[in-house]
Amino acid sequence: MTTDPALPLSEAVDDAVEPAADAAESAETRHFRAPVSFVRRGSRLQGRRQQAWDELSGTFVIEVPRVEADTSVDPDYVFDAEVVYGRKAPLVVEIGSGLGEAVTHAAEQHPEKDFLAVEVYLPGLAQTLQRIGQKNLTNVRVVQANAPEVLSTMLPAGSVDELWVFFPDPWHKTRHHKRRMVKDSFAELAARVLAPGGRWRLATDWSDYAVQMREVLDASPHFENLHPGERAGVDGPLTQVYARGLEGKDATDDVDTRGGWAPRFDGRILTSFENKAHQANRLIFDLTYRKA
Repeated sequence: MTTDPALPLSEAVDDAVEPAADAAESAETRHFRAPVSFVRRGSRLQGRRQQAWDELSGTFVIEVPRVEADTSVDPDYVFDAEVVYGRKAPLVVEIGSGLGEAVTHAAEQHPEKDFLAVEVYLPGLAQTLQRIGQKNLTNVRVVQANAPEVLSTMLPAGSVDELWVFFPDPWHKTRHHKRRMVKDSFAELAARVLAPGGRWRLATDWSDYAVQMREVLDASPHFENLHPGERAGVDGPLTQVYARGLEGKDATDDVDTRGGWAPRFDGRILTSFENKAHQANRLIFDLTYRKA
């Protein structure tokens, strides 16, 4: 998850990331001229997060060269996983790792794999470092970077065995849908970094974003759904949203005959964010696709 659920979004922030053209605009302004899929939060570290950053960032934070904003990646920089981790192992990349609950749990359960957490929110990265220290992990690295740049230039083509996008910002309002991460252009980038046969795992707690994800990946020539037709019909999660009038919608008799929803990925721990979604009576949609 790319955003801290304790910090609400605001229209003022959204307006701030769409700067007007100016001859004297800063490099960071140019970097964020295109619609971005995240909201920048405060970057102050305090207490244990600051301590974790001071003690562990030198070992576990990937210091990438920047060309513009502090989340940009110099297009000439290429991540060498074998050098970074000191071995050759399957690489799992989580985009929007939030507070690091999912990635550190998975790294603890699978020491034979290497994990890279990509996040723009500095306190989230510091919290991830804290978890790395608590679990004595050696197979996780974190990077503060804009995901499209990580996928387009930083990671070598075909170098990723699994790509995770769990609970990305849904950008609820229709006029903000352009900011959603999972769209056709992002699918192309995901296909670039995934090895043949690699998995792309996604999850969201908002049905209309789930439908968008399914549309994007089903339309891509690079991916195949590993659960075609599953969880369709009256008992499927999308039909349940319609029938029960969840997410503030009016109840309808619509039935999702298409399905394609994966069973819950058992490698994803129940995070604090997902637990809040359950408490709000939202259903979880999982999708799993394979790189053709």
